[in-house]
Amino acid sequence: MPMGPPIVPGLFAAMGFMAVIAILIALVIAGFFLMLGAKFAGIEGANLGKSMIAVVGGGILALLTGWMPVIGWILGIIAYIWVIKTVFNTEWIKATIAWLMTIIVEILVVFVFALILGISTAFL
Repeated sequence: MPMGPPIVPGLFAAMGFMAVIAILIALVIAGFFLMLGAKFAGIEGANLGKSMIAVVGGGILALLTGWMPVIGWILGIIAYIWVIKTVFNTEWIKATIAWLMTIIVEILVVFVFALILGISTAFL
């Protein structure tokens, strides 16, 4: 009796499906953090949908510019802030504050989870 392949083809499909789900969950979480940053910056009309669009657009532009050694990450940051400015139809300073607050909130959440789970902050 011949044996089949050790890995079922459906397993690869399931892994791909789970990757898509993980990316969508990460997008919603990043959008939520950007929404909090935008509300803190005083941007009117900040909602989860606009935040998710800004996260995707900013991520794509940062990816396209980030491959250059030093200037790339600076251009990536400027491009990300420009996307936030454009999507939320706001000023440069409010978009920059929203971007900075997003980073600060994300760092605080990571530290809180690390403390709750008992992970040493030396590894973060």
